[in-house]
Amino acid sequence: MRRPLLTALIVILIAVAGYATARIKRDFWDFEVYRKAGARVIAAEPLYRPDDGHYQFKYWPGFALAMVPFGAMPLEAGKVIWYALTVALIAVFIRQSIRALPDRQSSVPFLTWWTLLVTGKFLVKELVNGQTNVLLGVLVLLALAAAQQGRLRAGILVAAAAFVKPYALLFLPWLAAAQGLAAAGVALAALVAGWIAPAIVYGWHGNLALLADWYRTVAETTSANLLFPENISFAAMWAKWIGVGPAATGLAAATAIAGLAVAIVLWVRRGQVSRPGYLEISYLLLLVPLISPQGWDYVLLVATPAIVCLLDRFRGSPRGWQVATASGFLLTSFTIYDLLGRTFYLSLMSLSTITVGALLLAASLVRLRLTAAA
Repeated sequence: MRRPLLTALIVILIAVAGYATARIKRDFWDFEVYRKAGARVIAAEPLYRPDDGHYQFKYWPGFALAMVPFGAMPLEAGKVIWYALTVALIAVFIRQSIRALPDRQSSVPFLTWWTLLVTGKFLVKELVNGQTNVLLGVLVLLALAAAQQGRLRAGILVAAAAFVKPYALLFLPWLAAAQGLAAAGVALAALVAGWIAPAIVYGWHGNLALLADWYRTVAETTSANLLFPENISFAAMWAKWIGVGPAATGLAAATAIAGLAVAIVLWVRRGQVSRPGYLEISYLLLLVPLISPQGWDYVLLVATPAIVCLLDRFRGSPRGWQVATASGFLLTSFTIYDLLGRTFYLSLMSLSTITVGALLLAASLVRLRLTAAA
């Protein structure tokens, strides 16, 4: 009885310390963007405003509609609730990533502690920014569980994930292939409903104008963010390597297409294992920050299932692949400003080392499928 109480007390103390740190470091700036969007919906005001600068709202209007409860409450109360929900979602995400892993070879404590170590940088950024990546991850894992049970609600969950982060549309083809056109049809119906829903507040034409403003906002802010150190997308990688321009854009598109083509290879080889879905969604989650032109390093938090899978299969991998996987972890998880210092950190980020590390992890995942290890 004492151990659970002690554990609970330690978790509470860590959470309180984390909240205090978040208020000092970044103070939930991204959450404030979401909350402001919710408040604007209440007042039926435009959502997408260039004068918001770097912190423009870049999600579909339906997500702003979902943020109305936070827009209606005081900012300080909203921050506390948002932080508590994020901590709870992190616990669910890591727990479910471990529980859903097929043919697990390592103990739960081993995977839990190593996952916390490898994802620690991303978890801290998620908390201090007040982000929604962990919510996306939880929804995708719930969709996987529903798809494995043959439930059509998998489509609704994929659609919900897309409203949290539009690049979750990557999972629509997987859903259609894994569960059939009926589930994909449910997802499309849910997406359409979500796109139409803001018309309740803004009217039909006002909602169409909002969707056009969303597209304009995303298109106009993409190129300006490519050379940010923390941008780890394929577009940013090529822009940093050869400079912003048509050549970098073309190479980024080709790299993204190649990455998606590999996902098809994983699907073709899925008959070699009993539960193939876990590795497939893990690979797609890992691709999310690489394909999105505004993929920041902390979005790699959504790759937690991939990290769990690679940690679990690490000891059974050939030495060369152990080196590749460990190098991927080192480059993605431990390229930290406070650890490396400003000069070395910026040098590494200018070389897109985190993107290279993520590609090493992706290659390690692909090897597991090709060798029928996952």
